[in-house]
Amino acid sequence: MTRFYTNMLLELVEDGMLGKDDVIMACVKYMSEDDVKDMMQCNEFIEPEEDEPDVDEATEWADFDPDC
Repeated sequence: MTRFYTNMLLELVEDGMLGKDDVIMACVKYMSEDDVKDMMQCNEFIEPEEDEPDVDEATEWADFDPDC
């Protein structure tokens, strides 16, 4: 399986058509909190056993960008 859209996105960044910061923000806004945590653990940005802060669903939704 080729990664057509992944490669396209990376090429747009490499060609200067999209900014890295814009792509990062779009990705993390699109991903669920669990996806972000998993990506951070897989890339060893955080340790798997790090404690999570207590966040209720209302707070999580309040932080969500409705324009996304």
